[in-house]
Amino acid sequence: MRKHWRGTGRITAAALAVAVTGLAAGPASAAPHAAWPGGSAVAVADGSNVFGKNLSGLSFQSPSVLWAVKNGPGTLYRLVPDGAKWRPDPSGGWAKGKKLRYHDGSGDPDAEGVVSTPEGVFAATERDNDKGDDSKMQVLRFDPASSASTLKATAEWDLTDDLPSAGANKGLEGISWIPDSFLTAHKFRDEHTKAAYDPAKYPGHGGGLFFVGLEDNGTVYAYALGQKGEYTRVATIPSGLPAVMDLEFEPSTGHLWAVCDDNCDGRSTTLDITAQGKFAVSATYDRPSGMPNYNNEGFAIAPQQACASGRKPVVWSDDDNDDKHALRSGTLPC
Repeated sequence: MRKHWRGTGRITAAALAVAVTGLAAGPASAAPHAAWPGGSAVAVADGSNVFGKNLSGLSFQSPSVLWAVKNGPGTLYRLVPDGAKWRPDPSGGWAKGKKLRYHDGSGDPDAEGVVSTPEGVFAATERDNDKGDDSKMQVLRFDPASSASTLKATAEWDLTDDLPSAGANKGLEGISWIPDSFLTAHKFRDEHTKAAYDPAKYPGHGGGLFFVGLEDNGTVYAYALGQKGEYTRVATIPSGLPAVMDLEFEPSTGHLWAVCDDNCDGRSTTLDITAQGKFAVSATYDRPSGMPNYNNEGFAIAPQQACASGRKPVVWSDDDNDDKHALRSGTLPC
């Protein structure tokens, strides 16, 4: 997402308070905001001007592989450690990232969110940049093992008709994936069947559900994605934020994190499954005190294997490339 609110003014403090305290979103969002639960310090995590502007979603595949997407032009990056920082993988044709295309080889997908799963790398997109005035809210799957210099989507799911109408630059911003084993163990409720979630009801959907965040209304939607572009919505979840910029599932805690950018002062919420089987806001956090109010559109939490001295790394991506840096790192407790 490029900054589109600045021209008409930021969200007012009153509007933000309403959204965060849940007066607009209902009782599920009624968590007061608290200090960031990790370390207050934040460090630059990339070289100077490596990515430029428009770096958006982030997702760890492992402690040593971090995926990132740029929304314009649509690009997928495989990042590897560079000391305490991250850089594009210099091998396998990833040194400058790989351009993204739709399945037929056309277009320029506006990739805003990314998630690494056992079934491939998936991107959430809000439009085709070649037709920038038209909303096109899709999930695209890409093969990260491909040797091609440009990656064509291996599967596409067009969610536009199922989601609330949104402007071409206010659509899908974040995506995460939660395994069926976690959802069934926590008695997640399926709003489609109005019963406990049963993966067998969705043959061919893989091993989990995809959760996407809509910027325009700050709502999270969960989908079972089939093998031929078919889909079923199984949950609609208020995030407790006026807008969602990224989503991140943290297996060790069971939290689904929703994050917002500088228009929400960098706040984030955690969503957890309640006794009623529904995701609801369990906490709302301020950004780390050591981080200015950057336009952070991506957020990723390192796997538990990366824990050291009781803390694990987290990474944010700054769409504006402030001070010529798009990545910054911090910590959360293990």
